[in-house]
Amino acid sequence: MDMSNELGKLYIVATPIGNLADMTFRAVEILKSVDCILCEDTRTTKKLLDHYQIQNKTMSFHSHSKLARVNDIIAMLTEGKSLALVSDAGTPCISDPGVMLIAEIKKQLGDDMIITPIPGASALISALSASGLPAHEFSWKGFVPHKKGRETFFKDVRDTETTVIFYESVHRFMKTMESLSNVIPERKVVVAREITKMFEEFKKGTVTEVFEYYTQNPDKVRGEFVIMVGPQK
Repeated sequence: MDMSNELGKLYIVATPIGNLADMTFRAVEILKSVDCILCEDTRTTKKLLDHYQIQNKTMSFHSHSKLARVNDIIAMLTEGKSLALVSDAGTPCISDPGVMLIAEIKKQLGDDMIITPIPGASALISALSASGLPAHEFSWKGFVPHKKGRETFFKDVRDTETTVIFYESVHRFMKTMESLSNVIPERKVVVAREITKMFEEFKKGTVTEVFEYYTQNPDKVRGEFVIMVGPQK
């Protein structure tokens, strides 16, 4: 788009969560065609772009980006530029700083601004699909709070009547499993890690059983984790 009075387009592009082959044809074409790619980490995105031989301009946008960067992006859209937003892995704006950007774009540019999702990989949905847990209704909790709100978080997990799903990092995984074992030791849980990668693993059992498994196999505590707690009976 080169008309100064016409807004550009923003594409929300899902990228692989591990296996680089999990990229859609449409996503590749969009990343090739836009004027600029907004990246959570330009170094991480460069690996993906190199894999698909995509030579395009990139710009960083992450949780520490200043309001000035948001305004720069909005200015580009106002000028008619087409942009693609990607995260390091998976679908942007799901427990991701992109949601702040979208909210500000909507606020400043209104409904005339075209924002188009380009669907693809999502650790949340991928894990749930292979978990064997009820999926007709579920509760998504994002990341476990680091400090404030942890006790309330686990009480909410205990009291929720549907499947509960949340993410956890490798550094806090065992602490979170210990907290779960104190609150709902006999509840069914499925832990998924390294989804789509070489060492992909789904571990299912009671919270106590799964906690004991990782306690006895510390070498398995690697990667990013999706924790899925089964509903109350």
